[in-house]
Amino acid sequence: MSIAVSLPANDKTEWWCKMLRDLMPDWDIYPINQVPDPDSITYSVVWRPATGAMTPFRNLKAIVSLGAGIDHVLADKELPQDVPIIRTVGTDLTQRMKEYIALHVLRHHRELPQIQANQAAHLWDQIIVPPAPARRVGIMGLGNLGAAAAQLLAQIGFDVVGWSRSAKTIEGVTIYSGDEAFGAFLEGTEILVCLLPLTESTLGILNADTFNRLKRGACVINAARGSHMVDSDLIDALGSGQISGATLDVFHVEPLPKDHPFWDHPRITVTPHVASMIDAPTGSKIVAKNIRAFEDAGTVADLADAKRGY
Repeated sequence: MSIAVSLPANDKTEWWCKMLRDLMPDWDIYPINQVPDPDSITYSVVWRPATGAMTPFRNLKAIVSLGAGIDHVLADKELPQDVPIIRTVGTDLTQRMKEYIALHVLRHHRELPQIQANQAAHLWDQIIVPPAPARRVGIMGLGNLGAAAAQLLAQIGFDVVGWSRSAKTIEGVTIYSGDEAFGAFLEGTEILVCLLPLTESTLGILNADTFNRLKRGACVINAARGSHMVDSDLIDALGSGQISGATLDVFHVEPLPKDHPFWDHPRITVTPHVASMIDAPTGSKIVAKNIRAFEDAGTVADLADAKRGY
């Protein structure tokens, strides 16, 4: 029983291999570029695998995504068909995302960027903002991460609305579902948070039409995928004042190119895809548990639906 591990950074691949070997001493675990016998590989643990990386593994039982999303796996046009994909989710990832979303929603709500600019200008300006119940926050995507973030913001006191493809029930959150309800969800929203899975239907959903439906001066937080955003539309919306600020953790190309205009835009905060970064000590335990469960039962609770894209 053998596992191949693939991450963009070689040092992190070795880190994950070590963690998994400690937890699964009865398994052979290799970096993907050091596999001695491709036919021995029954599981592949990956984050952003190279195109064709899993083609040699003819006996794969499942592919494990090192994250809640599977779009980075499906991006491989040579991906073996009909091989199940297991998502990696857990309380650690959910907690990290809740922290990130709460931090940046509160940052925009209390106008911290403007306060910091005033400090740099030695300007004493006591900015008064409405209390949280008078501020509407919209969460796009109500999976594990989105639902948890929505609940936390509601507990803080915000007027929280959520939107997803299918109907949900979350205490303290007003839910909109389906394409026909998208406009109503956006209307009056002042802080928009994107935590959607990346699918054909959500590609480019953060665009001029979406921005124009928000309350003028709204803020946008994208911690989902870079391809949700139409970059030029955000720049234009910031220029017109329709959007007053944005926090972006994900981008079309990562690392974000040094000449990208987002780096120097005064109303954009760039974070380097750290909102819910999984670490090897925590994530390896989830991966090991899921692989053993799948080996025993042929399924796990976190099995993805490749046809839906999440």
